[in-house]
Amino acid sequence: MRVFVTGATGFIGSAIVQDLIQAGHQVLGLARSDAGAKSLTAAGAEVLRGDLQDLESLRSGAAASDGVIHTAFIHDFSKFNEVCEIDRHAIQALGAALAGSDRPLIVTSGTGIANASGRPSTEEDAPNSSIPRVASEEAAASIAARGVRVSVMRLPQVHDPYKQGLITYLIAVAREKDVSAYIGDGLNRWPAVHRLDAAHLYRLALENGSAGARYHAVAEEGVPLRGIAESIGRGLNLPVVAKSPAEAGEHFGWLAMFVGADIPASSALTQQRLGWRPTGPGLISDLDQARYIET
Repeated sequence: MRVFVTGATGFIGSAIVQDLIQAGHQVLGLARSDAGAKSLTAAGAEVLRGDLQDLESLRSGAAASDGVIHTAFIHDFSKFNEVCEIDRHAIQALGAALAGSDRPLIVTSGTGIANASGRPSTEEDAPNSSIPRVASEEAAASIAARGVRVSVMRLPQVHDPYKQGLITYLIAVAREKDVSAYIGDGLNRWPAVHRLDAAHLYRLALENGSAGARYHAVAEEGVPLRGIAESIGRGLNLPVVAKSPAEAGEHFGWLAMFVGADIPASSALTQQRLGWRPTGPGLISDLDQARYIET
């Protein structure tokens, strides 16, 4: 297949590009900068210049491809509502180019979009969160109604020794505050997956996925936040402390809404349906090897 990948130079997208090419697919990657274009060319991909707000570039990339993997997202949490709406419009633009065809589109979301009380969330759980990122799944549903073969990939904390999703921001807070903290007893959990395992799952979903399906790229159902904070404390040689819910906002800032969340997630159905078996290192293992000096 000729696959259009948005976010192709990003943390996850660059791994997806490598996995696709190694499997014999051709890749057309979206690039905002000269540096990004050079990295895509070096990886063996074609380049399309554009970005998430250049909707014509998205439409043309999708129109020229046999399938689309959409991973691009503007990670500016100070404007979270705004960037989630940008993603909604981007998904709608991609869908407009694919409507009426059988070409697949994989849209990226997060496992935290679906909260299940007392159990890990599953692929069958509809989005029910107040987090603005729900816009991505709403957009996927709207284009599915127009005949687009769209599926959703929900990501947990995606990690390697260099980056760890929201945990990268936790490391920055710990460095700034001179303590590594968690909220309450720290037993609330975040799911996680290694970057290369996530990339491989995107390809399996592209090749073998079903229209309307949701997939969970989850290797570990729930890693306790206390364990994450302790690993950060070891890496930065800082004390590890508990913060009360009342103290969380001042200490963590915008991160507080995530740090206290207990959002375990299962990938049992994804593994069953796509034959995916994550094999990468666990989150704490990668955190313990993290290059803190370079973050």
